[in-house]
Amino acid sequence: MTIVDFTLPPSLEASQPPEWRGLTRDAVRLLVGRRATGEISHRAFADLPEILRPGDVLVVNTSATLPAAVPIVHTDLVAHFSTEQADGRWLVELRRTHEKTTRPFGTAEVGQRYQLRGGGHIVLVEPYSTGRLWSTQVDVGQLGVVEYLCRYGDPIRYDYVTRPWPLNYYQTVFAREPGSAEMPSAGRPFTEQLVTRLVTAGVVVVPVLLHTGVASLEAHERPYPEWFSVTEPTARVINGLRSAGGRVVAVGTTVVRALESATDERGVVRVASGHTDLVVTPRRGVRIVDGLVTGFHEPRASHLDLLAAVAGQPLLEACYAEATAAGYLWHEFGDLNLLLP
Repeated sequence: MTIVDFTLPPSLEASQPPEWRGLTRDAVRLLVGRRATGEISHRAFADLPEILRPGDVLVVNTSATLPAAVPIVHTDLVAHFSTEQADGRWLVELRRTHEKTTRPFGTAEVGQRYQLRGGGHIVLVEPYSTGRLWSTQVDVGQLGVVEYLCRYGDPIRYDYVTRPWPLNYYQTVFAREPGSAEMPSAGRPFTEQLVTRLVTAGVVVVPVLLHTGVASLEAHERPYPEWFSVTEPTARVINGLRSAGGRVVAVGTTVVRALESATDERGVVRVASGHTDLVVTPRRGVRIVDGLVTGFHEPRASHLDLLAAVAGQPLLEACYAEATAAGYLWHEFGDLNLLLP
């Protein structure tokens, strides 16, 4: 596991959206790191069309965020719906409410049944990860689980976000298909106007889909299987432009996982869909992704393995040292990091 250890002061944890700090979404800061030279520069996210090159391919995730947190009635517990498994069961994390947020709840047992708001219930079938995720049977009557969550759920929120925000604050401009338990947050700073400027500058924007599950800050577990899809038009555009010298820049770790799951050993993107269990590490490396737009991750987080595979350990460590020294903001409402070759 890649170790990037540092102290994250509470003052660097973004507790509210930039819109409530008087900024537009694309006015957050952007730390740019270049692997070949080690150069690090400070920009605004709105500068992205001037930083990328004509012919580059920007790959975005079109998964929409679900209101995936549902209170368990007559208790102080809440169920965080994470991922639908291939067998139709859902991975669910149980958490206990604590003041204005939640904390892990690790004392559940196999066979326990929990009544959910709105008349649904879950039954714990077997533990999926020690002390956190459970494979569950879900009964929400005539509704599908996604429809049920959209009707009765709330957005997942951790303790650094000090008040609830409506679901629209957790959606990106690319969101089309509901399915992510937590927002694919690297896409949040994009606006329609910024996308227009990118396209006008010659950057090609193409979609993939990956429904991301919960990534509780306390656990830092390896990624588990998540549903993804890479279509024929996206594969064709990426293969064509990359062969012509364009760079493939992924917006978020979810996009890296989807693209690398669809790329063969020769570096050719194929049409693919299903549950991917791929874990991208420096040892495995990347086959198609050249650059990455990403948020800043917590100390020792498992996502840092993927970042190191794209950027290399020296640049990654330098970026995080610079970001903390310069007061960049962390988490889904914070600033961004652009890692380029």
